[in-house]
Amino acid sequence: MATALVALASSAHSMATSLLSAAEVKVGSTIPIKVPVKESAPNESFTFENISGKSVIVGVPGAFTGTCSKQVPGYIDAFEQFKAKGIDNIFVVAVNDVFVMKAWKASLAPQGTPVRFIADDQGAFVGALGMLFDASPLLGGPRSKRFVLVVDGDTISHLAVEAVPSELTTTAADKVLPWL
Repeated sequence: MATALVALASSAHSMATSLLSAAEVKVGSTIPIKVPVKESAPNESFTFENISGKSVIVGVPGAFTGTCSKQVPGYIDAFEQFKAKGIDNIFVVAVNDVFVMKAWKASLAPQGTPVRFIADDQGAFVGALGMLFDASPLLGGPRSKRFVLVVDGDTISHLAVEAVPSELTTTAADKVLPWL
């Protein structure tokens, strides 16, 4: 009975991931600016509708995971270099709840950082980007692919997606800075 339930749950996660994901965005696509995400509290959402200028959106599979915790400090440390190249905002987005994202931010930047940690707790924003994958075997459910978008307003000007989410070859801060 337990084996059947596990198989059913696995199928449900895979199907949910398929249903939640749109076609993967491309350079020239627009980001889903009306999809709500969270930053400060579980009952306070915002959208990217009023975000202007140039931004970097870093999608990661999970807060506190090994590769993600190696990737994100590069963006924190290089924030001023990104600003010097015309970037107004850096957002780190994960399919985690707001409490986890706030704790991860405090862990990685105890003195504070202008890098914004965004909770896409339902996976709706990442799914609308076409960037969800089934991470059930390791992380328990659908998660964000490891990606980086550079957006001007709501239009994607640069995009990188790691072929293997546990690797960090094209989405590290030092790989993204030369695009700008």
